[in-house]
Amino acid sequence: MRWPTGILVALMALGGTPLEAQRVDAGPDAPGFRWWRPVASLAVPGLGQLAGGQRRGWVYLAVEAVLVYEFGSAVHRGHVDRTRYRRIAFDVARAPFGPSVIDTAFSYYESMSKFVESGPFDTDPGPDLVPPVDETTFNGRIWGLARRTFFSDPNQPPPPDSPAWQRAITFYRSRAAGPGFEWSWAGAPDALADYRRTLESSDDAFQRATIFAGVVAANHLLSALDAWVSERLVHNRAEIGLALGRHPGAYGGRAGVNSAIRVRIPF
Repeated sequence: MRWPTGILVALMALGGTPLEAQRVDAGPDAPGFRWWRPVASLAVPGLGQLAGGQRRGWVYLAVEAVLVYEFGSAVHRGHVDRTRYRRIAFDVARAPFGPSVIDTAFSYYESMSKFVESGPFDTDPGPDLVPPVDETTFNGRIWGLARRTFFSDPNQPPPPDSPAWQRAITFYRSRAAGPGFEWSWAGAPDALADYRRTLESSDDAFQRATIFAGVVAANHLLSALDAWVSERLVHNRAEIGLALGRHPGAYGGRAGVNSAIRVRIPF
């Protein structure tokens, strides 16, 4: 370290020595560092702080309690509304089609809220599968998408034994509402409106639950980090000491002051 000339002259006149800066290894491996405090806060936010006598641990615990309550409430609301909108769909829109009791993905119920009718899966009573072409229905829209994707001309279908036709049919089968899953809200506008409201409420509740779960995880991590930092600072804080001692004079027999400053840097 370079010192200003005036300070060096003053120190030499006093018989002193320049400032000495020492870098010490005082990290978390130092004796006395209590690893269990950050771990405890990671498991239960605020626990490590309270164990160290830090009252802010109660804040972490209170935040955790509120978040867990809100998460549980959102999950419960989501399940209640999901059960209700599925029951409305089964009892009203799907009832005329001999509905399958096997449940399916959320995207299916979401499609039911956007289309009044699924439309028939197959318009030909014979052995060949002939999808509907009415694109106001869900199945008609799926078949229209298949035609536009795989046919060179959507209005001129290729022969049924052609690769393009087979790819389009495979696409349709995998996405259309098949037997046992067809629906119609025709003549039941109030039921459809109730269904849409309930489905949206359920979806919103599950989205809120996801957000609360993320904030809960953040609260655990923040509390653990807080405990780790505070524990490190407590056991490895910077120490500045000034030692002054007199010694027989080295300059003309006069007494001088031997000075030294040592700084412990905990990083």
